[in-house]
Amino acid sequence: MKSYQTSIFCIGIIFVSILSGQSEAPADYWTKLIQGEKVAFVNGAYGGIARMKLHHEKEVQKQYMSDPYWVQPYYINRFYDIVDEHISQGVTYDLNIVAGHIDALYANYDNRNIPLVEAIRIVSVAQDGEPQKADLILLRAQKKYTP
Repeated sequence: MKSYQTSIFCIGIIFVSILSGQSEAPADYWTKLIQGEKVAFVNGAYGGIARMKLHHEKEVQKQYMSDPYWVQPYYINRFYDIVDEHISQGVTYDLNIVAGHIDALYANYDNRNIPLVEAIRIVSVAQDGEPQKADLILLRAQKKYTP
């Protein structure tokens, strides 16, 4: 009987979460934030991504430390490359620059549905001196998240 109640409860939670999902575009959420909150958001995203990468590196090292013939596979290196795209190396500690560029990105109507983390990635890649790659990521995101 308890299992039946638990499954009904879980179905109810899923139903409510589907109905009350995010209703506003990421651009609308971003524009409602004041500058300090924007910088804090970018700082939190950078910190979370860096911490995730560090944790993953430690786990990979722990798992394969005893195997002297182990070579790190390409997919792990590719994962680290993608993670590094989300953190701009050129901006250093002035996250106002990143927040300002996200403001500029969301000023275009075609970009209003691009998720914030993807917007941070686009801006970070552009800030690191790869504008063609950033443009390609932006075009793919515009196609995927059409308004």
